[in-house]
Amino acid sequence: MKIIIDIGGCDNPQKMIAGAVNAANEFGKYTMVVVGDENFIRANIKEPLPKNLIIKHAPDVITNDDTPTRAIRQKPDSSLIRAFKTLTESDDAVGLVSGGSTGAVLTGATLLVGRIKGVHRPVLASLLPTAIDGKLVCVADCGANVDSKPEFLAQFGVMADMYVRALFGTENPRVALLSVGTEEHKGDERSKAAHALLKEQPINFVGNMEARDVLTGDYDVVVSDGFSGNVLIKSVEGTAKMVMGQLKKAMFSSVKSKLGALMMKKSLKGLKSKMDYHAYGGAAFLGVKKIVVKTHGSSNEVSTKASVANIIRLHEHHIIEDITAGITAEVSAPAESESE
Repeated sequence: MKIIIDIGGCDNPQKMIAGAVNAANEFGKYTMVVVGDENFIRANIKEPLPKNLIIKHAPDVITNDDTPTRAIRQKPDSSLIRAFKTLTESDDAVGLVSGGSTGAVLTGATLLVGRIKGVHRPVLASLLPTAIDGKLVCVADCGANVDSKPEFLAQFGVMADMYVRALFGTENPRVALLSVGTEEHKGDERSKAAHALLKEQPINFVGNMEARDVLTGDYDVVVSDGFSGNVLIKSVEGTAKMVMGQLKKAMFSSVKSKLGALMMKKSLKGLKSKMDYHAYGGAAFLGVKKIVVKTHGSSNEVSTKASVANIIRLHEHHIIEDITAGITAEVSAPAESESE
């Protein structure tokens, strides 16, 4: 089984290469296909090439300055397009991870890989740490669909429910809708309509939730339109970065605080690890026919390997088959009732 790793267009391609090598060494029954400039890739692999790592040469790169749809047509030799071609043309290719242009990755996944039948819009599902140790919360959508209809949001909830079941083994995920209040009547007209539709889905929908509660650990899935979800994710990341910076500044502000920091070194290191988004891998693009993960542009060896591990877990828990069956059942249900 192959996992495709696109190193083009990211900030630290050499670190993604290191992550691919680490993944190849750990997940022996999977083959890592690293796509990018071959000379650059080989120059950044210091050890002998793992037997289950293949280099696929791609001389061109899609950048953040490129218009996604135009670049997909005009840059066939780019690492991203060759990565998608390998994914779609190889029956044994199960997933792809890329740290390149978000717009190009999502557009390419939709146009080249294709949507699962019945999916209105694929959803980008990101993970955040919570106050409960070891528990993550999934935010869907975190940026793929800025304008979302109520029926889109309902499907986001269904697909994200399947995602956390497959990734974490959560038996009955608590799914909530991001809103301005917990009461059912709160929110704009779209939120109210989405609330009504989510109540009808075969998921454990627990109602509205407010942004301040996203990290409490009370929820497994937070459903949102892509605009609000993206603002939520970036606000949390920015706040975490600021708090960690202020904490570090306070720790070194005096001799006493330095001594205290020394005594708390182990605990502080654990806190830093918990807040490090690299450890959780990238955001899965749910609703397309193969597993696609968009990782941060600043991805390193840790986040690359974590993204590969997530792809493997999702594949082995049949996420594509589950979403296909679930969405097909949802689509066919009205037709069956009409025939009756």
